[in-house]
Amino acid sequence: MPFPPGGGGTVASSSTYTTIPISISDVISRSIHNLSAFLSRCRPWPEFLATTSAIDIPSSMSDAGLRLRRNANYFSVNYSIIISACAAVSLIGAPIALLIIFSVYFMWLILHFFREDPLLIWGCHVSDRAIVVSLVLVSIAAIWFTGALNNLWISIGIGLLVSAIHGVLRTPEGIFLDESDAVSNGLIASKSTLSSPHGGGISYNLPL
Repeated sequence: MPFPPGGGGTVASSSTYTTIPISISDVISRSIHNLSAFLSRCRPWPEFLATTSAIDIPSSMSDAGLRLRRNANYFSVNYSIIISACAAVSLIGAPIALLIIFSVYFMWLILHFFREDPLLIWGCHVSDRAIVVSLVLVSIAAIWFTGALNNLWISIGIGLLVSAIHGVLRTPEGIFLDESDAVSNGLIASKSTLSSPHGGGISYNLPL
């Protein structure tokens, strides 16, 4: 399943670990909060589906690439949900496999992608590398036990294809990132970089 940008490595890349050790239950609680905040950025589905007037063929490969990048920034949560849903549907006929794979997926989200605190178990700090290695081993064991590899590859591929087609055909005109999203995606400078001896103002860095 796809892993949204995030945490122990990415979503919270701009955050720093707390210097006060907290319990594993608090670590998980804060990770769930980060995951909830990520999902709250899902764009309204009517806007995602748009109307036929917002769909057309790109004029060139560069235009298609530009559309794909902008739409991927704007609809990133929607695309993550679509790909995850495709993976879940591929396992719907095997509820045990679905439960196991979902549990492993949730572990990746909570313990790695959306975690921004050090993980302490029985008073011992667990390094990020140890967490990733453990999650990889658990993932391999889960996929081997369920035999779901082929279904997952096909379903994730379908989800990626659907997302890519939407990203290329959906015209980005009329969609706007709010300031926090724009900063996190590198489209505008953060407030700390706005002041300069030559004036100031927002610095735009749109993908070309």
